[in-house]
Amino acid sequence: MSLPRQAVVEQGAAPTLSALAFFFVMTSYYIMRPVRDQLIGAVGSESLPLFYIAVFVVMLLLTPVFGLLVARFPRKRLLGWSYSFFILCLLAFVPAFVEQDRLGARALGVVFYVWGSVFNLFVVSLFWSFMADIFSSGEARRVFSLIALGGMAGAIFGPLVTKLLVQLIGVAPLLLVSAVALALALVLLLRLSAQHERRPDSRGDEVIGGSLWAGVKELWSRPFLRYMALLMLFGDGIGTLAYALVADYAKAHLADAVARTSFYNDLDLATNLLGAALQLSVTPWLLVRRGAGWGLVVPSLVNLALLAGVALIGGGSVLFFGYSVPLLAVMLVITRGFAYGMTKPAVDALYTRVPRETRYKGKNFVETAVWRFGDVVVTSAVSGLRLLGWGIGGLALLGAGVAVLATMVARRAGWSPDLAPDEHARIRADEASSI
Repeated sequence: MSLPRQAVVEQGAAPTLSALAFFFVMTSYYIMRPVRDQLIGAVGSESLPLFYIAVFVVMLLLTPVFGLLVARFPRKRLLGWSYSFFILCLLAFVPAFVEQDRLGARALGVVFYVWGSVFNLFVVSLFWSFMADIFSSGEARRVFSLIALGGMAGAIFGPLVTKLLVQLIGVAPLLLVSAVALALALVLLLRLSAQHERRPDSRGDEVIGGSLWAGVKELWSRPFLRYMALLMLFGDGIGTLAYALVADYAKAHLADAVARTSFYNDLDLATNLLGAALQLSVTPWLLVRRGAGWGLVVPSLVNLALLAGVALIGGGSVLFFGYSVPLLAVMLVITRGFAYGMTKPAVDALYTRVPRETRYKGKNFVETAVWRFGDVVVTSAVSGLRLLGWGIGGLALLGAGVAVLATMVARRAGWSPDLAPDEHARIRADEASSI
């Protein structure tokens, strides 16, 4: 008698290979990320609305392009072409960063920030769409924390590599190292896709088809996607508030590209250490024992507590990795740590319970266009409120109100009526009915 599908997957190499692939994806991303963020630190938060508007426009233009690729090409070709394109782009940006001082941080920053957001669409988000395609709901709750932990290891390793190399080789050559890591991830993902296609229940070689605008249409027709979009906007509001204020600190206190890259690198390292600790302890227990919905609710409650504390105490400064930084930078580390270490595995586990077209098109639309729309709204609102005289305490109090709304939406999203039944819940129900 053959083993059940879940036993075959968990006893096989797929979870381990997936974790290793995500390790290289996040290593690549977190080597590239401080290179991008030092450009933000060079110009300050007043330029963030310009950056985010450009990203949002590009995301809207790319939505039908991504829908076309998903509708026309099977999974393996979609992965191969997307990752190969970004490997070549990383190599092409090296000469531009060699000439950063001549080109100017603002001009290069707009181009590279937009490109980095497209990177997120076709690399990071596509990775998790692929994971939701090859694992079932029950498998996802068991192995997604392991896979996310592999990514978190890469998110820690990437900043460590950057911290070691940036003083030795400078900023531009870091992109070469990022390209190598992404190429290794592609090799592993293609191997995973080939292994999955050999399984009798695989649909990986099938073209998903459907409408080019399916991601946009499903946002209005599918309650789960609406909840995900709202949760994305609320979470983005909290994170972008802290990010904008930290950008002002970097502009005021860090004069050169190397210092800013090291500073943002240290923030990323602290964030990812926290995320890894969560994935090794609380998150697996919570997802398996209590369900993926609680992985959305708990981080929202943590954000609420943090923002309420900042509203009462104020911004101030603390010693953080050898730097005197605003207290909101510490809040940024904690909120991001919970987002990566708990919210993300829970969200991706829930996406295993929607149709394939939703996993690719709907998910990517929420995680790119909706996310970047939130960036535009939040940064513009923060700039406007600061011109009206709002300080850190008032902004944090407003953020606490947003965290209350996020908690309510998270509760609805985790138990949305249009999600397919969870495998473990169905098994428990069957066992109860047989007694």
